[in-house]
Amino acid sequence: MRIAIASGKGGAGKTMLAASLHTVWPRPHILVDADVEEPNLHLFVKPNILEKETVSLAVPTQVDESCTHCGDCRAICRYGAIACFDEKIALFPDMCHGCGGCFRVCKAHALQKGLRTLGIIERGELSDATPYFSGTTRVGEVMTPPVLRRLLACVEQSSSDLSDRDVLIDGPPGVSCPAVTVARRVDFVIIVVDPTPFGIADFSLAFEAFSLLGLPMACVLNRADMPGNSEGDAMVHSFCEKHALPLAGSVPFSKEGAAILAQGGMLPDALPLLRPRFVELAKTLSALAKKALEKRTSTKKHSGAGA
Repeated sequence: MRIAIASGKGGAGKTMLAASLHTVWPRPHILVDADVEEPNLHLFVKPNILEKETVSLAVPTQVDESCTHCGDCRAICRYGAIACFDEKIALFPDMCHGCGGCFRVCKAHALQKGLRTLGIIERGELSDATPYFSGTTRVGEVMTPPVLRRLLACVEQSSSDLSDRDVLIDGPPGVSCPAVTVARRVDFVIIVVDPTPFGIADFSLAFEAFSLLGLPMACVLNRADMPGNSEGDAMVHSFCEKHALPLAGSVPFSKEGAAILAQGGMLPDALPLLRPRFVELAKTLSALAKKALEKRTSTKKHSGAGA
């Protein structure tokens, strides 16, 4: 099973939950940090990195003297990566999306191809021999999806070699391209909810976006029972009930827990009283994901038989 831990916004507790579930997950698994714009899962699980791979994109980097200034390359580019000033072609490689259209329409073959580094993929293992993968985009880079696609391809290759393992993915926050890129390749989504007005508003957007993808989901309420915030908890419960979204469990608000997380500790290990709660939460989420996957597999088989 491929399971993404998601959130409607940053700071909801997504990485905390991913790290905590890793320590108590009932099955062997692969752990992945796919929050490539700001990965920080390594601060909690402290992986031993064994390999690194650079992810690059083929882009035009120079115009030869053979250029006829026809303007075809500028006309086909929809991202403003090519401009024409006084019959001189100007290239902006950082804006290129790598579609290759400019190379195809250039009859003079005047464009030289180069590589723009997008980020890196890291592979390693944790102290308990759990395989670990992560990706990091280059500072200032806006093309996140290619890094994610390469990261997930590496994970899929590993999971095919280790077919008895689940895949737990700390996904990108929000519902933009990075989050959707990851969601399209998983079997189940866990949405972590911060029970504040902004958190609940973004949670509803995440639920809507993943619903459009037809993905089975469950919700985990973080910072539950916060003093003075009973209304926030009630709103999350009401939303889940209204939309038939399983509320798999909650992580209680704790100043002690916040201090532990700030130092890179993991709650199930540092707070023994919370460990049984996380163990039960992991069992519930695993069972929900397995049931959802079996249902989807059965539906596909019946659809294929009907066709």
